[in-house]
Amino acid sequence: MGAPAIATNEAITATKPVKPLPLLPPLPPLKPIPAFAPTPASRAAADSDPAPGSHKPPETPRSPESAESPDEPSDSSDPSGPWDDGLIARRVTEATAAALAAERVTALESGGRGPGSQTPAPLAYDGRLRSRLDALRELVGLSRARVESDTLAEAGRVLDEAASRRKLSGRHTVVAIAGATGSGKSQLFNALAGVAISETGVRRPTTAAPIACSWSDGAAGLIDRLGIPGRLRRRPLQSPEAEAQLRGLVLVDLPDHDSAAVEHRKQVDRILKLVDAVIWVVDPEKYADAVLHERYLRPMAGHAEIMFVVLNQIDRLPGEAADQVLDDLRRLLDEDGIALGEHGEPGATVLALSALTGDGVGDLRESLGQFVAERGAAARRVSADVDAAAADLRPVYAAGRRVGLSEEAREEFTDRLADAVGATAAGEAAERAWLRNANRACGTPWLRLWRWYQCRGDSSTGRIPVRTAQPDEEATARQRVEQAVRTVSDRASAGLPAPWAQAVREAAVRGSQGLSEALDDLAARAGLPPGRPPRPGWWPAAVLVQAAMTLLQVVGGLWLFGQIVGVMAPNLGVPVLLMVCGIVGGPLVEWSCRMAARGPARRYGQEAERRLREAAAGCGRARVLDPVAAELLRYREVREQYGRVVRSGTGVG
Repeated sequence: MGAPAIATNEAITATKPVKPLPLLPPLPPLKPIPAFAPTPASRAAADSDPAPGSHKPPETPRSPESAESPDEPSDSSDPSGPWDDGLIARRVTEATAAALAAERVTALESGGRGPGSQTPAPLAYDGRLRSRLDALRELVGLSRARVESDTLAEAGRVLDEAASRRKLSGRHTVVAIAGATGSGKSQLFNALAGVAISETGVRRPTTAAPIACSWSDGAAGLIDRLGIPGRLRRRPLQSPEAEAQLRGLVLVDLPDHDSAAVEHRKQVDRILKLVDAVIWVVDPEKYADAVLHERYLRPMAGHAEIMFVVLNQIDRLPGEAADQVLDDLRRLLDEDGIALGEHGEPGATVLALSALTGDGVGDLRESLGQFVAERGAAARRVSADVDAAAADLRPVYAAGRRVGLSEEAREEFTDRLADAVGATAAGEAAERAWLRNANRACGTPWLRLWRWYQCRGDSSTGRIPVRTAQPDEEATARQRVEQAVRTVSDRASAGLPAPWAQAVREAAVRGSQGLSEALDDLAARAGLPPGRPPRPGWWPAAVLVQAAMTLLQVVGGLWLFGQIVGVMAPNLGVPVLLMVCGIVGGPLVEWSCRMAARGPARRYGQEAERRLREAAAGCGRARVLDPVAAELLRYREVREQYGRVVRSGTGVG
């Protein structure tokens, strides 16, 4: 393209744009583009990118001569052309004019494939990765009420970015070139693109904003996701060999990660979380920089499969010094925990090259071509992000030992509650009441009269006395209940990660509120029944026998009295025998009934104690044990989900 064409373009873009006359009827109107020094008006026109995913009718192919005619402005940067990915044209130099003409022909030929080819195929995750993402999503959902949002923030970001990346092109691989000041990453970026795209020089920082370069169309959504504006999007030097080798590559030149400008470092950190792979460019002077290793390489050790570590500027090293520096770099990477892709094993690719002389750049281009052709970098990046998120969440979900509430702890808790409500004392009282009732029913009349005389002031004669708890006893019972709750919560939370242990303790404390009052009500309702204890079937017979013994005593006494007053004939043997039988038989029957009543009385007391224990246990289970068990069940659920998230499928205690 000659000087007259340049002047014409500048004149057109500096004034009101004109609508060029199409050479052929099918051609749509063409927009002028800036040449060497675009004016503000042309720069604004170049910055206005089409919306991602928009498509316009393809143009009719023209010859390179007509495309570069000085009478008609070139439209190689028209976003509505067949490169419908939002990329703008790179700056034109005289050395690349012929390449632009060939590029135009290739682009127009690819535009004839039809509108269907403009829509990139979305990324597809395999079944294992989808399962891990689903498990991580379920894990975050189950944990939101128990774990702080800051702890789950990174896992949520990984899920969001995985979903966002899945909607975009699966035929493209976004690779970022990152490096320190003066490492030569922009020079390497230009060497891979085959044309000067990113500025290089001694001024620092040279790269102030990320620049994207795509080797094929359909990558607009991916570049939009990185937040790179249209004015910073370029295309490489088009050649059949480069297009075949790097088709699908989107290369991003990042600002210096150690830049003095804070905004530059923020952009690097942001984009590094979004790209599919990264090329770390180091130089012989800063390859062991602590900032690089501690801030970036070591935290990204799990992303080794999507990392390239390039030792640049080997032309500055004499003799075998390059091999020595490269070996030391490998040693440092190994100390960082980064697996190296040697002997066919997965890991980071480590290369040495010189972007200035081109030595080794071909090896990097070949490795990048194979890497992009596999189309697995995006899925590996997401998988590595899930691994990193799972490693960060391990203290939240992995228990140090087997956790849970043992049966022994449950029984001890119910025993403490039973002691607090006095279940044992109530059972003993019921047993004594049953025996006392048996003595009263089966005792001799004379002994019953004597006991009646002694107990005639008692209002609850023959009934089970209602024991009223004293204030000091109530305080002691409340302390026992609180101690029981603390013990069971400590045992249930032992070995749990901090958030879940806290949730278990809080559930136990909430359940303990009002537990003492509820136990008092249960003791009053489920304790001893009012009235006399039930009588066994043999009691009426015992009462009849006791009445017969009493009748013998009365008959014998009246007989003797009749003989004394002379009403009856003297005969001491029979009445005395009757009286002796009655006097001896009455206490004997009473003693026999007392012995026979011990078994039923014990069973009656045990039944009363059991009812009170079950009532106390039911109250404690509903208020304390069930909420604690629910928290433990929730923890087991999230632990199972965490086991699905980690790569091995286990990894929890």
